[in-house]
Amino acid sequence: MRISQAFKFEAAHRLPNVPETHRCHRMHGHSYRIELVLSGRVDPRTGFVIDFFELEQVLGPLLRQLDHHCLNDIHGLENPTVENIAIWIWDKIRPRLQQLSAVKVFETAGCWAEYDGDEP
Repeated sequence: MRISQAFKFEAAHRLPNVPETHRCHRMHGHSYRIELVLSGRVDPRTGFVIDFFELEQVLGPLLRQLDHHCLNDIHGLENPTVENIAIWIWDKIRPRLQQLSAVKVFETAGCWAEYDGDEP
């Protein structure tokens, strides 16, 4: 069984490793969307793979760290590409969510990165 829960946050960033002429080199913001995908057996007693409220508790502290902040100022996100954000989230929450099978981070409605724990 696969389940997914989506979360949103607003943040600013700039990409320091692109040419100065690249529009993302300048500070700008996005309305990010995160989707956590989990896989596992349905618990016969609860009927859940995991309770969605538990996901909210696990991700909540990270969302508070990200929301309405400059991502470049967060340790580990000095180069906050959507790929690096997905890896950063995975690394932070995977130890608490063994059923986690993917983290998707949408920078816009049409642009996203999906990380499943494979080597970056």
